[in-house]
Amino acid sequence: MTLQEFFAAAPKAAVAFSGGTDSAFVLWAARQYGCQVRAYYAKSVFQPAFEWEDARRLAQSLGVELTVVPVDILAVAGAAANGPRRCYHCKQALFTALRGAAAADGYPLLLDGTNASDDAGERPGMQALRELAVRSPLRECGLTKAEVRERSRQAGLFTWNKPAYACLATRVPTGTPLTADTLRRVEQAEAALTALGFADFRVRVLGQAARIQLTEPQLAAALDRRGEILDALRPLFSAVLLDLDARPASL
Repeated sequence: MTLQEFFAAAPKAAVAFSGGTDSAFVLWAARQYGCQVRAYYAKSVFQPAFEWEDARRLAQSLGVELTVVPVDILAVAGAAANGPRRCYHCKQALFTALRGAAAADGYPLLLDGTNASDDAGERPGMQALRELAVRSPLRECGLTKAEVRERSRQAGLFTWNKPAYACLATRVPTGTPLTADTLRRVEQAEAALTALGFADFRVRVLGQAARIQLTEPQLAAALDRRGEILDALRPLFSAVLLDLDARPASL
């Protein structure tokens, strides 16, 4: 099945739009193939401000109406506890809110950006999507992450090469309860490193310290700019550590 065939069979749909590469392409394809589409953005402390800005900018460029759905995710006990099934509880809460908002607007079908490269398996978050009957056109049409990026580039979407981004909750070790303050400090630390020119990295919480994960080509620059990094992150964390086991931040 092609995306054109998918949207011919689904002429009216809502898209759970995060501002990332995959959901951006779903939104573009829906418009491209004549679907009556509306975008819904779940706004919570798990998402940084730049994701909202990217979502707003992309929806505006496509001429798609964007609805913000606030979710108090820390009020969801299973999400705030940050246990091994945090993603299940989080997705259940976010997509239940999105589905409810979309249905109230007359959009009973909710789509997301899961692609064919994502391991649907027994991942808790995927289980929640299945239970809520969320459809994933990219996965159903066999489109991999690489194909989504290439098609997005051809379509002129600025999200085509946007680095993969996991929510802020993933920066905190499993089993450590999540607080708004911790998530705020992580977001501010990552924004500071972005302002210094770093990309595709993570600032992970280790006790009261920040552990910076960079890709290998950026390690030398981090050492050269040690003072600037310390000045930016010391107000947020008691210690700043550089992880020398460099790896792609998306892992």
